Amino acid sequence: MKRIVAVLGLLCLVIMPALASGGVDTPYAGQDRRAIKALSAADVEDLLAGRGWGFAKPAELNGYPGPAHLLEFKDKLNLSDSQVAEIEALFERMRQSAIALGAEYVMAERALDAAFGSGMIAPDTLADLVRQAAELKGRLRLVHLETHLKTLPLLSKHQIVTYRRLRGYDSPETGQHRH
Repeated sequence: MKRIVAVLGLLCLVIMPALASGGVDTPYAGQDRRAIKALSAADVEDLLAGRGWGFAKPAELNGYPGPAHLLEFKDKLNLSDSQVAEIEALFERMRQSAIALGAEYVMAERALDAAFGSGMIAPDTLADLVRQAAELKGRLRLVHLETHLKTLPLLSKHQIVTYRRLRGYDSPETGQHRH
């Protein structure tokens, strides 16, 4: 009897939410109330603060460390004072560019959202707005990736291997032959 009650209880946990939503998958539920439909509040905050937003993953995960994490691990990496100063300068230039471009990108996404929100968007307007947003997103990503590229030559091979270990990436030897 206890087993039947447990099974029925489990079925209720699985079936009730599906019945409540009419059995329809609703992954965008609530997103229609966002200020900019394509961006969450956290996305906007990250973009306006110049944070990475995952743009530099191809660099980071292929052995090109980023300045923010290098500075976070500066003691464990035994970075010299001159390395820290150079990395801080790279980080600040990247951050300033990313903040400016992030603000432009947010405005471009806001314009695209407003155009659809007006209910009167024309195909040529759509194409222009999408191109503008895509170009800004690409420029923003380039800023982050270029900074990773510029950061690598400041480090010794040992520091790169240590960094990868500290970040929890694969074995220290993997991918290091390229550098």
